[in-house]
Amino acid sequence: MILTVTPNPSLDRTYELPALDRGSVVRATGERVDPGGKGVNVSRAVAASGRRTVAVLPLGGAPGALVADLLAAQGIEAAPVPVAGATRSNIALAEADGVLTKINAPGPELSAAERELLLETVRLRSRGADWIACCGSLPRGLAPSWYADLVARAHAAGARIALDASGPALLKALPERPDVVKPNAGELAEAVGRPLATVGDAVRAAAELRERGARAVLASLGADGQLLVEDTGTWFGTARVAAVRSNVGAGDSSLAGFLIAGGTGPDALASALAHGAAAVGLPGSVMPAPADLDPAGVTVTSQVPLERVLTEPVKGPVKGPVKGR
Repeated sequence: MILTVTPNPSLDRTYELPALDRGSVVRATGERVDPGGKGVNVSRAVAASGRRTVAVLPLGGAPGALVADLLAAQGIEAAPVPVAGATRSNIALAEADGVLTKINAPGPELSAAERELLLETVRLRSRGADWIACCGSLPRGLAPSWYADLVARAHAAGARIALDASGPALLKALPERPDVVKPNAGELAEAVGRPLATVGDAVRAAAELRERGARAVLASLGADGQLLVEDTGTWFGTARVAAVRSNVGAGDSSLAGFLIAGGTGPDALASALAHGAAAVGLPGSVMPAPADLDPAGVTVTSQVPLERVLTEPVKGPVKGPVKGR
């Protein structure tokens, strides 16, 4: 069983557009409403694979009630934490050429009692979990050290932790030794405070996160592939993508694929690549089922192309929230 923790879930509306023409009326060619948040997406991908998952998340107001209904409709076991504020609603605009524009709301502010109830719910529901995946931005009311506290408590209970966070929340959690962290290229550059121009730069940045405490680093380099750095070795992989429809939730699907396959080694990286590649070919934040995967289109090697230039050089520290959270 994979338990997911999403401190700042959302109700996600995705509109497919021919093109985004600012200042004009644009008619959507497609529309989807999905339960959202990075941990929620991991649960949805795990459920789509036919495996058990439990989603812990604070929910409030009419949007929160709809999120709960949507999760139930997808057969996902939810462990909602009632909160006074309304769950946020996010909007994604997916253009026909693959360009995606996201508008993410801040979400409610959690009270001290709600913060403690969230931690206690994780503790109660984590019994028997193979992995706990803690994912996404922190809502107002949660300090950047909240993930660090959660990792420490989970390890004390004997659970393995996968952390998909960024900025101070990621850095403060590293000394608690999460079992795997999953930054994208921008988050990796931000964490080490310098630009990443090559795959070799990304490898060195991942090694630095491991020196700070992460036991393994699964780094998404976008169209350039994915990188896994852990005690047993370093692997690099790419996946064939026929067409891009939406990259909403693709990284979350990738993390789900990694954990489903055991969460370590080249086979887990191959599963991550297959799930991520399948997700970008689906509309909105639809999570891939086994029939959507193309394992033959995945290549994983221990011969890491260190000198390969990244398609888009990744800048160093950014100001404000990291894109995609």
